[in-house]
Amino acid sequence: MLSLLTISYASSLRAYLDQREHIDDLKGQIALREAEIDDLEREKRRWEDPAYVRQQARDLNYVMPGETAYVVLDEDGEPLDGEATLSDPDAVAPRQPRAWWSTAWRSVEVAGHPPKPEKAPASKINGSGG
Repeated sequence: MLSLLTISYASSLRAYLDQREHIDDLKGQIALREAEIDDLEREKRRWEDPAYVRQQARDLNYVMPGETAYVVLDEDGEPLDGEATLSDPDAVAPRQPRAWWSTAWRSVEVAGHPPKPEKAPASKINGSGG
């Protein structure tokens, strides 16, 4: 009789613990959804601000009437990527310091024998890539 009662309580306890775990999971999902809703509401409030909308349009390369847009091109004529990245300072090899007079003397040497340009600069930019 005692063993039957123990088994009954054990199965009831197991069901109770399973239900508590399920409730905790659901509470976690609710908290996650509420956080997502808060983020979306914050984003919605941002879009109601004219300055934010203007900045987003500028990020998409739109300009205001009367403004002129400029695109910086690399040496191949392709637009430079607007994403700037910084390198890790530890990954950059440290340069040995040079005395100021060696740099000054080097400028005197270069002034007497300027290096020849490798390629003539473009005289016209037409965006055709050719």
